[in-house]
Amino acid sequence: MQIFDNKTALRKALDAHRHERRLLGLVPTMGNLHEGHLTLIDAAKKQCDYVLATIFVNPLQFGPHEDLDNYPRTQEADFEKLTSRRCDGVFVPPVSEMYPEGTDNQTLVTVPGLSERHCGLSRPGHFAGVCTVVCKLFNLTQPDQVFFGRKDYQQLQIIHKMSADLCFSLKIVGVPTVRLPSGLALSSRNGYLDEDQLAVAANLYRSLEQTAEKLQHGDNNFPALETAATDFLSRAGLTVDYFNISHAHTLEPATASDRQLVILAAAWVGKTRLIDNITVDLHA
Repeated sequence: MQIFDNKTALRKALDAHRHERRLLGLVPTMGNLHEGHLTLIDAAKKQCDYVLATIFVNPLQFGPHEDLDNYPRTQEADFEKLTSRRCDGVFVPPVSEMYPEGTDNQTLVTVPGLSERHCGLSRPGHFAGVCTVVCKLFNLTQPDQVFFGRKDYQQLQIIHKMSADLCFSLKIVGVPTVRLPSGLALSSRNGYLDEDQLAVAANLYRSLEQTAEKLQHGDNNFPALETAATDFLSRAGLTVDYFNISHAHTLEPATASDRQLVILAAAWVGKTRLIDNITVDLHA
């Protein structure tokens, strides 16, 4: 596996692969890799000739009181996992390589509308940080396909829109969420949880499943469903940030005429914030 830590070497290597007309797959990550990330590598390997992962803990997407300094960094273990899945290359830039003039003087990429609800309300500036670094990676690597997990549903919709609006010539691929047997979505932040907290956290997906089942059975009193789920989670020991039933594409509050829905939820278990979602197709 090739390892790059600067833009010049990365571009030179990728230009050589493009000259040979090899399809390039990109898998952006913040490291501390788990099976969910590795599933993205597997998906990319099936569709692309050369798969590049990126590992970069992006300071621009962390708020002033969030876990940037404590975010787990496990580079050597990450390299071993990527090698085991036959990843072809990995880009691990220092912050100075991505933001040579610092984050305070960095041009920002923002996506209106989709960024303004849900996690956008709870984490001001977060999606501008995500979009900015993803835009940089798209420009640096010029991939044919880019692979993201569907666990970050709002992020995935935002990146779809950013890519279309800015005329990137690439395909965004959303890969299904990988879960523990309890239903808990795999996340790097799960490592903050002890055994008891992991059991509590599993209620997040349980609440999504319960609400989705009610929707499938014709219940469209969305505010009441959201309140019931919030109460369920609170009784289970989670502190709810939001639990929203939304249109699957616009992420606006769902209406009775909507057929494609997504339930988006975020909640705290102790000091750890977790997100999850489930889509509901009422055509079925």
